Amino acid sequence: MNHFERERTGKDADGKEIEMRFARPWIVAGLLLSAPGAQAQLLPSPGTSLGQVGGVVPGILDRVEGTLDQGGLDRLSPVRLTDRLVAARAARIGNLLRQHGDSIELDDRHEPARRGLILLTGAKARSMEALRAAGYGVDNATVEGLDLNVARLTIPKGQSLSCALKQVRSIAPEAEASADNIYVPSGPAWAQSIATSTAALAENGPVHGRSAGLIDGGVARHPALSGPVEQQGFARGAPRASAHGTAVASLISGTGIVRGAAPGVPLLAADVYGDDPAGGGAFAIVRALGWMAARGASVVTVSLVGPDNPLLAGAIRLARDKGVRVVAAVGNDGPAAPPSYPASYPDVIAVTGIDGRGRLLPEAGRARHVDFAAPGADMNAARADGGKGPVRGTSFAAPLVAGRLFARGDLGALAAEAKPGGKALGKGIICGLCRNID
Repeated sequence: MNHFERERTGKDADGKEIEMRFARPWIVAGLLLSAPGAQAQLLPSPGTSLGQVGGVVPGILDRVEGTLDQGGLDRLSPVRLTDRLVAARAARIGNLLRQHGDSIELDDRHEPARRGLILLTGAKARSMEALRAAGYGVDNATVEGLDLNVARLTIPKGQSLSCALKQVRSIAPEAEASADNIYVPSGPAWAQSIATSTAALAENGPVHGRSAGLIDGGVARHPALSGPVEQQGFARGAPRASAHGTAVASLISGTGIVRGAAPGVPLLAADVYGDDPAGGGAFAIVRALGWMAARGASVVTVSLVGPDNPLLAGAIRLARDKGVRVVAAVGNDGPAAPPSYPASYPDVIAVTGIDGRGRLLPEAGRARHVDFAAPGADMNAARADGGKGPVRGTSFAAPLVAGRLFARGDLGALAAEAKPGGKALGKGIICGLCRNID
């Protein structure tokens, strides 16, 4: 063991104790990034926006992603897997900040967020006046569908996001202030391609009546998506067809060459990335949730991961009150990673992934609770070019659970459908045969 690591004992999916190593702080791109704090899940490579994930970062990520691309995760020991996932996460954050430092910076918890912007709820009028006097620009917005009022504060020039958050909380202690944190797809790096500029958007809508939703990248036109699909953009350049969003959509409602867990169900698709380097922000996801609630979506898949965010947590509670159930993936940074969000919120159904032999994916992240497991490897999903291809990651388990929840109508019926799989798999395995492997 080297001086960057410390030991810890953990347990695998069968309850057997295993040794794990947690990396101590990494210094990447001149930044001090501790593994527990570096929670953005396998962020994008250099030269791309969050709307164009998919390239390979030189150096450490060449080695890490070579293993991932070749499906070598199952061959790694828990210790080596942890080392590689921690290294990849830290390297990606560093590269993201180097490439898009004009749009993204770290908040007071060292989490990536939109530069120069604070989200504020619950502030009194006198606090807002004090913030304006302190040099903050104020843009008030109402999130339709959730009846949620949000003040978007522009930070005074020359002030860091971290310092501004502390000042805003001091000026408006009664309010809830947070950064516009960034959330990324919870598939592994090679499955995270968001934007596909050459693919046409699926536009079979508008959708009327009961529907399922997904908050992701945009959905491409595909023969498996024969049911109604209505899309809305919540970022610059959105909606824009994406590989990740298309795959997730097909696993919910696909028919034909890719069969989803609820074939043909009408879909509402919210693209929170577009071509914005800081796409996938908390505010965009909150607005997307409001749109889903207003349009009557009963189940929404969020195969995205990132840090705890007060605005997002509150929006999920409001959506739940309006009858929207959120299903989220636990991510793919491994069991040593910090808990992922939104999967860790109590109002969210958290989903992990299993392989073709029913084993927990070794790269599966963790949440503060796990409700169900579903296939996340040894399976196919729709490709944005109109075909189908292999996918891997908890991103692709979540839509299977969401589809079955939509079809069954309530959690009790879904739990009755689950096949036992051990404590690590929550209430059990959903849609165990939904792999589209033929």
